[in-house]
Amino acid sequence: MLYRRETQFLESDYERLFLQLKKFVPQRSLLILFTNFDTVPSMKRRLPYFKAMAKNHLLLVVFFENTETLALIHKKAKNLHDEYRMTVAEKMRFKKEQIVAELRKNGIISFLTSPEDLTLNTINRYLVLKARGLI
Repeated sequence: MLYRRETQFLESDYERLFLQLKKFVPQRSLLILFTNFDTVPSMKRRLPYFKAMAKNHLLLVVFFENTETLALIHKKAKNLHDEYRMTVAEKMRFKKEQIVAELRKNGIISFLTSPEDLTLNTINRYLVLKARGLI
């Protein structure tokens, strides 16, 4: 059913998510939030909601790596244009790492994964949280 759906390109409403969780999920739960931000400032605008969710729940935020960006970083440059593209790709990758680091600094468990490794990495992270006694 989702295959034929057209996106409306709306931003996620984290305030509404927080309020719905508060209303309908009163007990402490593991929340796995799959999301994506391109810049630290865009993440920081949502950070108060993440912190609020993490007060009552164990919040795990999963970010997606852009596999095309990774491919550009590991590709050998043949000319100046390739060098420019590689530099931009490295900058984009660094921004993603900054976002994850900023969340961790604020006590939010998060990690970055490629889409093809999503299931394995999410299960592994769950097992780590379980082994630490957080779940």
